[in-house]
Amino acid sequence: MSTSAQPHQGTTGAPAGQAEPAAGHPDLAGAAWRKSSHSNGATNCVEVAMLADGSVGVRHSRRPDAEVIVYSQTEWAAFVAGVKAEEFEPAG
Repeated sequence: MSTSAQPHQGTTGAPAGQAEPAAGHPDLAGAAWRKSSHSNGATNCVEVAMLADGSVGVRHSRRPDAEVIVYSQTEWAAFVAGVKAEEFEPAG
């Protein structure tokens, strides 16, 4: 994965509070959300969850009822590999 590559084409999931997933959206019911250890009260507020279909949901931890961005297993694995390889520059 290169930092010059096109941005991820993740799909936007149904709002977290929605009882039934909309057609084409993953089921977020029962998702176990984990907050990043880098999240704090002001910035960097992110949570992730492994979804029942194997995809990964990402949301703003301070706005859990907002939309969720969903990445495939392949997209998520590429992102994690890039983080481990230090391919991303820290925010400035």
